[in-house]
Amino acid sequence: MTAQLEQAGADETQRLLVEAVRAERGSAWVRRIGPYTPLLLILVWELLSRVGVLDARFFPPPSSIVSTFVKMLLDGVLLEHTAMTLSRILIGFVLGAVPGVLLGVLLGTVRPLRQLLEPIFSSLLPIPKVAIFPLLLLIFGLGETSKYVIVAIGVFFYLFFNTMSGVMQTPPLYEDVARANGASRLQRWFTVSFPYALPSIFTGMKLATGGAFVIIAASEFVGSQSGLGYLIWSSWSTFAVSKMYVGIVTISALGYAATALEGVIERRVVPWVKY
Repeated sequence: MTAQLEQAGADETQRLLVEAVRAERGSAWVRRIGPYTPLLLILVWELLSRVGVLDARFFPPPSSIVSTFVKMLLDGVLLEHTAMTLSRILIGFVLGAVPGVLLGVLLGTVRPLRQLLEPIFSSLLPIPKVAIFPLLLLIFGLGETSKYVIVAIGVFFYLFFNTMSGVMQTPPLYEDVARANGASRLQRWFTVSFPYALPSIFTGMKLATGGAFVIIAASEFVGSQSGLGYLIWSSWSTFAVSKMYVGIVTISALGYAATALEGVIERRVVPWVKY
């Protein structure tokens, strides 16, 4: 009798755990349909444009944009502009992310240094990064360096503040345990503070990715003869609206793909975080 009661209790506990896990994960239908919600928006756009609710001169049907996209893809024009934009973002991202993370860890763990330098970075943060692009053009010229630097500046602030915030939230007990086991300050940085800050760092990376696409597109408007930003601006100048939308949608798709890739990497690197 006692064994039966214990088995019944174990079965009930298992059932409650299964229900709790299902409730935590949410609706399976919502998880499946979520990634495809942009397609629903496109279908609504197509319908409204076809029936005349939206002015087709400014909001052409997505089907016509797709045909323009295919033509530009086959011509190689779109691939050329996309490659230039991605190369600028990648190089600028690395140039900004590495010092952003390193300084974030440093200032997050060394309070006197944080008290001394954080006000400087906080005062620079609100400055629109695109606003300093003319200055960078004067310093570095119209070449690629100015574009790398403007992306790096924008990425730096996202990674710096998110990393510093994550490091500052590290429980003191973790530091005490590492110190008691003979870990040096440098070892504590990279075995305690940095791993604990990883969720915040990935959040900063996702924000920086979106910001990098915005910054590079704006910089390519005026300081470039190539790239998706240049494609958008030149298409607007000639009233080639479909081409303009091709550039906009391409940037959106690339940004979404990059953020999704970062999400996949994040789930592998920090599996202890709930998703």
